[in-house]
Amino acid sequence: MNKKQSKQFQDLILRFSQETEVSARKKIEEQLWQNYGSEQVVFVLDMSGFSLLTRKYGIIHYLSMVRRMQLISEPIIKTYGGSLIKFEADNCFAVFPETLSAIHAAIALQLAFDASNLLTPDDFDVHISCGIDYGKILIIGDEDCFGDAVNRACKLGEDIAAAGEIFVTKNAIKTITTELDFKMREVSISVSGLNIPAYSIAYRTN
Repeated sequence: MNKKQSKQFQDLILRFSQETEVSARKKIEEQLWQNYGSEQVVFVLDMSGFSLLTRKYGIIHYLSMVRRMQLISEPIIKTYGGSLIKFEADNCFAVFPETLSAIHAAIALQLAFDASNLLTPDDFDVHISCGIDYGKILIIGDEDCFGDAVNRACKLGEDIAAAGEIFVTKNAIKTITTELDFKMREVSISVSGLNIPAYSIAYRTN
């Protein structure tokens, strides 16, 4: 998305907030969804241990780990058909055309970091958690994304899942039409006043 298109989005959002007529505001909302709306599988990756590691080793140490996370994550996401939206702090946001691809990418990422960590001292090991949801969202090119599915994926990946865990909403699992090639267990999640029916993906063999 070029800068002109991004500016158009920001201008429409501003017009919406300034519009006093309900019907006119509704038209702006419809235009935004028509121009930027898309049904997608949202994937959010979070690195674990930011506060502890930063306090113990300093921000430079942690930023070097973030950079390693970025270099490992991007090609794996693309290999599984995902589109990288952005890296933000120690998070990665991406969208996938289907849930199964997003789950396979999450599993591949967990295993890739397991392997990568064998080559580094413990204090440089990267551990991640992942959250996945599905729904209609606003995508601003390769800059940002917004919507309930983004919020839920963030809650799962950042607030709920621990290092090594992959959480997928029941809503996203329902979109899978083929036989599952992994095991999962149902989990009950409540965070920030939200109840999120979800599953934890089991991918380790031991």
